Amino acid sequence: MKVRKTALWCAMAGLAAALAGATPAVSADRTAQPQARGATSLPACPPARASKRAPVGPAGPSAPGACRATGHILESGVRLPRRGEPGFTPSGYHHLGANTSGQWSGVSGRMSVVDGSVRPRTYDFVAGRFMVKRNLGRGSVVWLEAGWAETGWAQPGRQQIYTFNTNTKTWQFYNQYTLRPGDKAWIDLHSDPSGGWSAWLWWGERWNLLTSQLLPLGPTATIEQYVEVHVDVNRPGRIEVPPVTVDNVRLRPGEGGEARLWREDVPTLTGTDPAQRRHNGGYCLDWLTRYDTWTAGGCGG
Repeated sequence: MKVRKTALWCAMAGLAAALAGATPAVSADRTAQPQARGATSLPACPPARASKRAPVGPAGPSAPGACRATGHILESGVRLPRRGEPGFTPSGYHHLGANTSGQWSGVSGRMSVVDGSVRPRTYDFVAGRFMVKRNLGRGSVVWLEAGWAETGWAQPGRQQIYTFNTNTKTWQFYNQYTLRPGDKAWIDLHSDPSGGWSAWLWWGERWNLLTSQLLPLGPTATIEQYVEVHVDVNRPGRIEVPPVTVDNVRLRPGEGGEARLWREDVPTLTGTDPAQRRHNGGYCLDWLTRYDTWTAGGCGG
């Protein structure tokens, strides 16, 4: 994505038909199946409610009570046009956040969940997510991302935990976890000794493994933290987004050691002067503590 500016993988005729008569095609529920070696050795995550307290330690298979998501997921093949490819409309995207200019082995933090005015039966979406990615050159970019999203095609009106990776090239929505506006989701992405990259959710007072993917990222990658908004390019309009709060953002050093707060001494790219409040299509990004605590969404006032 930097945001999700990626190619439509369905035929254009099929997409047009999907939007004309129904929501975009979404597969039947599938059981979540982590891919990297060792992921399936974790016990299945039991039914639980959203956590009320912060994580007590880093995510990973050795974390107390660590488990793996085994509920059903909705898997959506919808991918949106990448910048420079046919069909991309710059005004359709609004990117609020930052990325590192260097390489790190992981990122974690907390994002609040809000109810955006996403329109059903459209390619609108609002998402709060972390991403690890690498540009392999010649137009090839690989990544893994995780967070929460509200879309116009997959259970519209509902906020859902999701992941996206360039192995499957699909959105994966995890029905096992019920989100509501006002909730806060702790997300962790990091590499592991097996060479895989995994996405974790702090839920039920334990770390839940969402997916583990073997990707050609290497042990370190560029890190992104974003709130992103996409307006269906075929249905111009305005999506209201209450401010999303992101905090406790930490980076894992590539050389090992404890995670550290993403602060001003970390070389960071924001696409604008970070000292200025950023207006992007009517949305605002406010750095409360650059770059580990911030808000993005409607500007208010």
